[in-house]
Amino acid sequence: MIKINENVLSNDLSPYLKQHKDNPVNWQIWSKETLEYSKQNQKPILLSIGYASCHWCHVMAHESFEEDETAKLMNKLFVNIKVDREERPDLDFIFQSSFQLFNQTGGGWPLTMFLDENGVPFMGGTYFPKEAKHGLPSFKEILQKVSEAYKDQREKIINQKDLIIKNLDLKKNSVLNQDLIPILDMSLSHLDPVNGGFKGAPKFPTFNFYETLLYFYNTTNDIKYLKPVELIIKQLCSKGIYDHVEGGIARYTVDENWVIPHFEKMLYDNTQFILLLSKYCKINSDNYFKEKIEQTIEFLKKNFLNKEGFMGSAFDADSDGEEGKYYVYAYNEIKDIENIGNYFDIKPEGNWENKIILVEKEKPNEKILKRLLQIRLQKNKPFFDDKTQLDLNCLMISALIEANEVLPNRGYLKLAEEFFCNIENKYIENKIHHSYSKNIVFIEDYAFLIKAILDLADKTMNFKYKELARKLCQESITKFFLEDKNIFQKNTKNNNDIFFKPIDISDNTIPNGNAIMLINLVKCGMMDDAKKLSTSLNGYLNIYKNHMMTAIRALDFYNNINFGKNCDEKGCKLDDYKN
Repeated sequence: MIKINENVLSNDLSPYLKQHKDNPVNWQIWSKETLEYSKQNQKPILLSIGYASCHWCHVMAHESFEEDETAKLMNKLFVNIKVDREERPDLDFIFQSSFQLFNQTGGGWPLTMFLDENGVPFMGGTYFPKEAKHGLPSFKEILQKVSEAYKDQREKIINQKDLIIKNLDLKKNSVLNQDLIPILDMSLSHLDPVNGGFKGAPKFPTFNFYETLLYFYNTTNDIKYLKPVELIIKQLCSKGIYDHVEGGIARYTVDENWVIPHFEKMLYDNTQFILLLSKYCKINSDNYFKEKIEQTIEFLKKNFLNKEGFMGSAFDADSDGEEGKYYVYAYNEIKDIENIGNYFDIKPEGNWENKIILVEKEKPNEKILKRLLQIRLQKNKPFFDDKTQLDLNCLMISALIEANEVLPNRGYLKLAEEFFCNIENKYIENKIHHSYSKNIVFIEDYAFLIKAILDLADKTMNFKYKELARKLCQESITKFFLEDKNIFQKNTKNNNDIFFKPIDISDNTIPNGNAIMLINLVKCGMMDDAKKLSTSLNGYLNIYKNHMMTAIRALDFYNNINFGKNCDEKGCKLDDYKN
């Protein structure tokens, strides 16, 4: 029975939801019961989506959700639902898309959406301040205005559903096949030729894009695809976005020079960093880059393993209520470390808020790193979200396999097999699921699980892996594939509790699930199914090409295999490609 006048988050397993269990807001979980209550009582919904390591989520929580007056207003005017985006990426995808539709700009977290009594969005924003500032109205002002608008225009708002669905529905053309190279080449013009990455700030590593460039370099031997990869890797390994003391990479930087990170460390970024760097090291075997791979893997092994023996999700940016406190240094803390100025850019005034973010000038020696670590470990560590996500743990397996090719004596293949054994025991032999709930699973979970199994099959030559991958491909088609659209739905067809079918064809924090499934189907020899999916992805590509970099790589792979060329997932043999 729903407890609408209580905060019910204390019993939830999500670390993010538990962070809000003591809020005076009567937070509910996303469920059919909560949605039904809203409908029966004709009460709009305030939906708040975030994740445990999100800095601005913490800021808004502290300013508004912990404040009695604001909470009282929320409880009076809305049914308040809190969602962990890492638990429910399908909800996040739909409502981020809705935000972009309403505001004609990119979204982010916290995501604050207002839904009608049927769970259909009609307005939204991201972070709202407690008091009006920087051109943003106060959150309380927003609450009152939205509530009044809903009362005055309820029927009109409710009747917008069909229009919203129409606008959210992905557009497709009838193109069956096309030249992919010009589409890829267009994206090169958006790159920053000096600093690497895409132009402007903030800067995100966008690993899926650079993996695609490496694929086409391996295929065409055209240096224009390699140069941006070389630049981004040098920047990521030497600048402030990389943690030179413990290893691992931050989510993004707020500046265009990769110096000032948003300090949270995500599993999905670090696995893709290992993947990209490992693939690059097959072209450039410089030990400097190999050491970054090794350091990052060791960092993950030491810090990300949870009690279940899987990888958790993320480390917070904040500690002791202060952003980046754990990672930055005061000048006086480190100025007496012998020769430190030879290796890091050290200035008395610092390079961020009078503190020092470490940026490499030269590779530091172990003595200096050890001293920096000693100083750091005197501080409190940021909060760790230990939540297991199946897709990301499978991505970690693929990363370890890739790393094993350039560092064959580190036992990474054995570690990958051990991880998979754990996944097999918990998820495959019981029930495949994304995180906490055994009833919730996404196409990305299947896509990256199958990919990990196929990667193991390639490296171990164990026939059972190939058979299992094919079986899971068939299962994913049954659960997710929409025959009328020839595309995989993001969540399962029989368990959709959203007003709209979520169909995702774009790369996000991880490569797109539909694109990875196309590669999987090809590698499993399921070419009839692959043909259907490739036709659909081609239809979307002309319209959404800037967001479909993994799909471009997957389509090229499918096309070349279909024409009998000698290819693998990393690219085609050059001579064969030119024939």
